[in-house]
Amino acid sequence: MIKESLSTGEIHEPKYYNQELVNMPEGGDKVREVKTRVGQDTFRRVVLSSYHNKCCITGINNSELLVASHIKPWSVSDAATEKTNPRNGLCLNSLHDKAFDCGLITIDKGLHVIISDNLAKTDMDNNTRKWLKSYDHRQIALPEKFIPSVEFIEYHNDVIFKG
Repeated sequence: MIKESLSTGEIHEPKYYNQELVNMPEGGDKVREVKTRVGQDTFRRVVLSSYHNKCCITGINNSELLVASHIKPWSVSDAATEKTNPRNGLCLNSLHDKAFDCGLITIDKGLHVIISDNLAKTDMDNNTRKWLKSYDHRQIALPEKFIPSVEFIEYHNDVIFKG
């Protein structure tokens, strides 16, 4: 129905459309106490600076889209030696950060991007598939300092990555 409307250049909502919205919950706000990561801001600054504020996979340099991604997740990292260690970080864009956190991509010990079969088999348009595949087995851009630790990479490969 929506495709038909678009072909005529106008969108006509189906009669039942507003009926489906009757059960929508009311929006609002709630005050909550939040646990904050101490040292995360310094970790971000150091990691992004080490990679010249560019995603190490794509080269994207828009700081609003960049994440200082932990190779070994914060939740299982040692507070004294791993959580804020810049060798446990990669500068990634938001999409690749999410894929890395979910184990859909990883980097090997030679610092090459590896795309999981799960991601490769995901339904997507051909341009997106071609774009993602273009990074498979390509070496990441190396940081100026704080090269990723093999120990953290091995953890990600063994525990997080869904090869």
